[in-house]
Amino acid sequence: MEKLPRAIVNPINSLNLLSRAEIESFTTTRGELFDLYRRCALAILNTDSNEDDAAEIYENFSDFDLRLVPQPRGLRLELFNAPAQAFVDGRMIRGIQEHLFSALRDIVYTDIKLGADLSGSSAEATNLVFRILRNANVVLPDVSPRLVVCWGGHAIPREEYDYAKDVGYALGLRGLDIVTGCGIGAMKGPMKGAAVGHAKQQIKNGRYIGISEPGIIASESPNAIVNELVIMPDIEKRLEAFVRLAHAIVVFPGGVGTVEEVLYLLAILMHPDNAESLPLVFAGPAHCEEYFAELERFLVGCLGEEVKGYYQIILGDPHQVGRSVRKAVQEQHSRRRKTQQAYYFNWELAITGDLQQPFVPTHANMAALELHDDLPRHELAAQLRRTFSGLVAGNVKAFGIEQVNKHGPFQLHGEPRLLQHMDRLLRMLVKQKRMKLGEGEHDYQPCYRI
Repeated sequence: MEKLPRAIVNPINSLNLLSRAEIESFTTTRGELFDLYRRCALAILNTDSNEDDAAEIYENFSDFDLRLVPQPRGLRLELFNAPAQAFVDGRMIRGIQEHLFSALRDIVYTDIKLGADLSGSSAEATNLVFRILRNANVVLPDVSPRLVVCWGGHAIPREEYDYAKDVGYALGLRGLDIVTGCGIGAMKGPMKGAAVGHAKQQIKNGRYIGISEPGIIASESPNAIVNELVIMPDIEKRLEAFVRLAHAIVVFPGGVGTVEEVLYLLAILMHPDNAESLPLVFAGPAHCEEYFAELERFLVGCLGEEVKGYYQIILGDPHQVGRSVRKAVQEQHSRRRKTQQAYYFNWELAITGDLQQPFVPTHANMAALELHDDLPRHELAAQLRRTFSGLVAGNVKAFGIEQVNKHGPFQLHGEPRLLQHMDRLLRMLVKQKRMKLGEGEHDYQPCYRI
């Protein structure tokens, strides 16, 4: 665990986000905002580390600190006791340098520039997501649809990583760009494969967009392929950013975080106001048949047989995934052109407030979740999404881990039939070690009790 005692970092491009008065506010009266950036910066400097326990990362680098130094043409960062792996011969790796200032850009813009109220109306939440993405130059006009969002686990076997890379290669060869949660595993694999596919096709402007949020970034530090990093203020805005940007979505095997993402999307697609679907493909190597069978059993058991109409499952053959996704993206292109919808942002999708309001996974909130059969299917999917969001927090987020350590496992209550389906899925995830942290030797300790 090598550290660099002191380093000076300048922005690669001119950064005139902060006046001196704003820097003073950022580092004194807004101490919580500065601490938020400090934690994000540490996660970024920890890029490509296999450590995914946020609490352990913060403990190992408890002496890490930074200072914003005003300059006539912007500002620079002074770092103390930063992870040495972020530097080569004393100079910070360029991609990490860019990500540091991307995180500062997003945190400053969201809080200081927008003065964002994260509990506003549904329309206000969507507008906030759009403005953050626009400020980061992620939403680009006059560009044909080609963004494929890839979801999946970060701690996965090598065979699954190679498969995700092969799928990314198939997508890259077809001129498609990649959006992921920016971490390792099934987030890094598609980007790495697509980079090779783009290189073979002589595509010089390939996009590898990583979207994170402060609560998860320490356990999913940005991988080295990401060339556009965006930090959304919370998991709900992060998920909405994925869906609003996507022209198609591919889901690889993963843990509770992947299931949360799937439920979030299905809660949108099953809403009666959303007539148009967003292409969704579940993909994995042939040996993942059991994983997708259990996931489908859970989805059908909770949301009904009609849920099968919102996705397709492809096992093996990465190029079949590439062909299927490319066809779906072309259909999205034709539909949006015909209906005069924006290519760069899915404005037409109705996303309800229960998917947008930040869910705080306290024990009281987890116990109060409405897991009942009499809810409309899209509302039940939203409640299940919150359940799995809480399990993600209990597994890898500093706040959730602290809550579980202090008060014990989360208590889940609801319709016995629904809980049985959930318990079976969670047992499968534990059995396949999809809820195990990093490369540790310890068995998984459940953060929940049904």
